[in-house]
Amino acid sequence: MHTIQKRKSFLGKLIVPAMTSAVLAYFVLHAKTGQYGSEAKVAFARQLAERNAEYAELLAQREAIERRVRAMKDGTLEKDMIDENARRALNVAREDEIVILR
Repeated sequence: MHTIQKRKSFLGKLIVPAMTSAVLAYFVLHAKTGQYGSEAKVAFARQLAERNAEYAELLAQREAIERRVRAMKDGTLEKDMIDENARRALNVAREDEIVILR
């Protein structure tokens, strides 16, 4: 009977751990820098804060516009509001008024 003996290589024992480490490193890298990773979470939080500030500003503008519209409805016309709108549309001022341009 003839037997072939083969000496076991040291590198053969490292193949599975090396492959496992490479796959694990891939997933860790994407967990940190990927589209939904921890760095993206910080960017999303910053963007959310900016959008909330913009939303609050738009709400304030809308409230101001709604207030002006309520003041101009029939039956509740205020003399000052009519005067202000007419002066703005016609671009006129009285002699005793001070005009501050924005």
